[in-house]
Amino acid sequence: MTRSEFGVKSEVHGHGFLHRSAEPSPDCLLLTHGAGSNCHAPLLVAVADALSASGWNVYRFDLFFRRKRPHGSPFPAGAKDDRDGIREAVQSIRTEFSGRIVLGGHSYGGRQASMAAAEDAQLANGLVLLSYPLHPPSKPTQLRTSHFPDLRTKTLFMHGSRDPFGSVEEIQAAIVTIPAMHKLHVVESAGHELGRPPSKTAEVVREVVREFFQGSRAGASQPV
Repeated sequence: MTRSEFGVKSEVHGHGFLHRSAEPSPDCLLLTHGAGSNCHAPLLVAVADALSASGWNVYRFDLFFRRKRPHGSPFPAGAKDDRDGIREAVQSIRTEFSGRIVLGGHSYGGRQASMAAAEDAQLANGLVLLSYPLHPPSKPTQLRTSHFPDLRTKTLFMHGSRDPFGSVEEIQAAIVTIPAMHKLHVVESAGHELGRPPSKTAEVVREVVREFFQGSRAGASQPV
């Protein structure tokens, strides 16, 4: 068990680490990593620490491809396994927390989380997509948005204004096809990493997540 700069403890849980909220909370955000990383990515650790210090339990975890191989990028043929791993993580977390379950991820992890939510609208109460990889760099016609019209899950996008995986204008045009409530927050002058140092980015993520999900609880009459 480790303790963050916020005084919040993180503990080994399944295929990742659970950061319990500084105060009792029924809500949990599941956070996973990009194609070239793992659940120890500094951005994920910083975001988990910041959110758990402000009322969220956060579970950061490894996708299936990273459990199989400590290095290297995922193979397209294994994407379904990664989504199955996300569903498995949600099922595990629901046995501990009775409130809102929000899926989040950086880049590839966020993409797979959004695809899993599009396949099952009951999977989560919300999505937090950090640096959604709209298309490969310099290949704007290869859009990764075919599932957007099937998204019925409240979705928050956080995107750097200098992200080579999609310009602000491109992502603004793409998300209008999402029927669920959604919001785009632009991090000025940031690239795909969403800015440095991670602790500063995490503070921004914490405030934007708090605002986007404020006031809604599982079981409440308003949508979450």
